[in-house]
Amino acid sequence: MQKTIWITGASSGIGREFARRYAAMGCRLILTARRADRLQTLAEELHAAHGTECRIETADLSRTEECSRLCETLADERIDIFINNAGFGVCGSILETEEAREEEMIQVNVAAMARLFRAVVRKMNAQGSGTILNVASSAGLLPGGPYMAGYYASKAYVVSLTRGVAEELREMHSPVYVCALCPGPVDTEFNDRAGVVFALQGITPELCVEEAMLGMMHHKTIIVPSAFMRLCTSAQRLVPIPLLMPIVARQQKKKLK
Repeated sequence: MQKTIWITGASSGIGREFARRYAAMGCRLILTARRADRLQTLAEELHAAHGTECRIETADLSRTEECSRLCETLADERIDIFINNAGFGVCGSILETEEAREEEMIQVNVAAMARLFRAVVRKMNAQGSGTILNVASSAGLLPGGPYMAGYYASKAYVVSLTRGVAEELREMHSPVYVCALCPGPVDTEFNDRAGVVFALQGITPELCVEEAMLGMMHHKTIIVPSAFMRLCTSAQRLVPIPLLMPIVARQQKKKLK
């Protein structure tokens, strides 16, 4: 039976690459993002290349009513895999960043992510199967991120929520598998929207998605793409937090444009 994949943040970067991978596998896609023109262009590309059936559902996930509408619109859809990818970052000192922008980020990265996650977990549990990948960040594996503190905290929420729910589902013998993708820098539009230049060289969206799908195949709960980032995230656990925070702060300052 043909699988249906729902991808948020599908118009660019990691989300778009997931769409291309699943289209090549013969899946049906539900594509969600704010920019209808980009979704339409992607849908046309995938149909031309693979004959992919794409359902386009535009939504601004910074608005609570849009999340509610989206859940209602897709209530009757069977969703086999959900890539919960929408999110963005805000960089700068808490004394300087725009309050409205920070609140929008929390709404998308935390509130909307959790609302969609909860709705789809329940749907998949009722239908008897399903996979959810929440896109977090390696930032969510650190104890904090000076000069990008809100973003780091939002992704720590994604990691913690995913880990907790994964254990709940395991203990209940649920047929639903959930995981979190925690990449380091990826060469996407994230940089421009966050107003940063990565201090470390990013990996390609193609490599990120390739490693994500490999991790999903092995049912990992936390997936960290690239050997270098896996080494970094493991090594940081050995550094006392009072020593680690100044190191992270120096790296974050290098990102500021």
